[in-house]
Amino acid sequence: MLRGIDASPCEVEVHLSAHGLPQIAVVGLPDAAIRESVERVRRAIESSGFEVPRHHAVVNLAPAGTRKEGAVYDLPIALGLLCAAGSADARRGATFDSEQWLVAGELALDGRVRAVRGAVSAALMARDVGRGILLPAENAREARLVPKSRVAAVETLVDAVNFFRGERSPLGGDSLFIQQGQGCDSEDHVGGEAAGDAAPPTGLAPVDFREIKGQSTAKRAMLIAAAGGHNVLMLGPAGCGKTMLARALAGILPPLLPEEALEVLRISSCAGVGMDGRLRAGRLDVARPVRAPHHGASATAIIGGGPHGRPGEITLAHHGILFLDELPEFRRDVLESLREPLEGGEVSIARASGSIRWPAAAMLVAAMNPSAQGDRLGGVRGARLMGEYLGRLSGPVLDRIDLHVEVRRVGARDLARAKPGADSASLLAQVLQARARARARQGALPNARLPGELLDRVCRLDSAALHLLSHGLDELALSARAYDKIRRVAMTIADLNAHSEIHAEDVSEALQYRALGVG
Repeated sequence: MLRGIDASPCEVEVHLSAHGLPQIAVVGLPDAAIRESVERVRRAIESSGFEVPRHHAVVNLAPAGTRKEGAVYDLPIALGLLCAAGSADARRGATFDSEQWLVAGELALDGRVRAVRGAVSAALMARDVGRGILLPAENAREARLVPKSRVAAVETLVDAVNFFRGERSPLGGDSLFIQQGQGCDSEDHVGGEAAGDAAPPTGLAPVDFREIKGQSTAKRAMLIAAAGGHNVLMLGPAGCGKTMLARALAGILPPLLPEEALEVLRISSCAGVGMDGRLRAGRLDVARPVRAPHHGASATAIIGGGPHGRPGEITLAHHGILFLDELPEFRRDVLESLREPLEGGEVSIARASGSIRWPAAAMLVAAMNPSAQGDRLGGVRGARLMGEYLGRLSGPVLDRIDLHVEVRRVGARDLARAKPGADSASLLAQVLQARARARARQGALPNARLPGELLDRVCRLDSAALHLLSHGLDELALSARAYDKIRRVAMTIADLNAHSEIHAEDVSEALQYRALGVG
């Protein structure tokens, strides 16, 4: 049973009675997909050459008070019916203990076993309760990435029956195999060491930074954002390259750490979305997720929830990028719902049956025009239009964005003369060096995610930097949250500049990125 991205076991009980009509009744708060599973299970059993029990069968899904959803129960229901009828009992002399395995899978009418959502969470849960797990072959590859897990894969109902009969060797077979999950080496990154080695991100086509002419200030801001995991807002006229900068940013993010890759895989498995990952030489190669929802998306689509409790875009972007283009065009309630996830890195949805929590430590990358007309107009009228357009964003939302970057239009003459700048590979090298310095100082947490107590302990400013920061806060009338944001950004700039402590020049650059700061 999935609740958010956490799995818990469900016991499938089957009772056959000679009294009553030969039918199969499923109880225990099943949803429509489970009630319909009766016909799928019946046809799959017949197609696999077994006899459907000609008894009145009651299938109970325990605990009975928790609502069950999805087709994940097809395979355990079928095995329960066959075990109750004696068709799937272990043969005499078999040394295989069927009670030490959990089962999940959807059945096709011809007896094939189809993939299900949440296989990684199920493997984690099975490992935690000390059992192995029997899964569809399509899910087995991702499930075995859970360290110290025991994963058995089947392609058909016949394979599953033979597995519990003890007729298949637990060491392998043509269509059934068991593998001990090894996970990944915790000292290694997952994926390639260069931007070209990583799988392409989802949601945005990748762009190399050398393809972007001009925009040196904006490129510097993207480098800082990648090095520290900072949220960034780009403000500039239509067509100046804001979307290209966001696309290029995805190519200079550092590779995922093993535990981060497993989290990303777990979320994608529960959401049932495709993964840009593959098992290569025993390692999971997963690109950081990049999600780019349309500005017409609802709060449920962005944050999550709904009748089935599905994760939203900000959770699907966990450890990656959530790109919101045309930020003021998103509905006000959608933008306001981002406050808590941007601050705490998680989403909590309160429901009548309890609360659901999803991780949501994503980088927010947003872009907007100066006005609804798409450009910055001069005079009093232009200032009024820009103020009205910026007014669609509340102060608390802007305050949670670390970097406010003005992207200027590049003229035709400059486009023709501009020389290619640094490419993504060289910028990625700078990001990796900065992250290594931060990791040696504070562990795996990026600068943008440092809690206040740890920030106070590791943020070291020299006297000139401290004086400049105090003076800048008074001049700009910034909030206490903005004070911490500036310190985190200044730490990232110091890491990029290879400074052992934060200097005045680092603070000065960080203050420049609070153009839309609020008090």
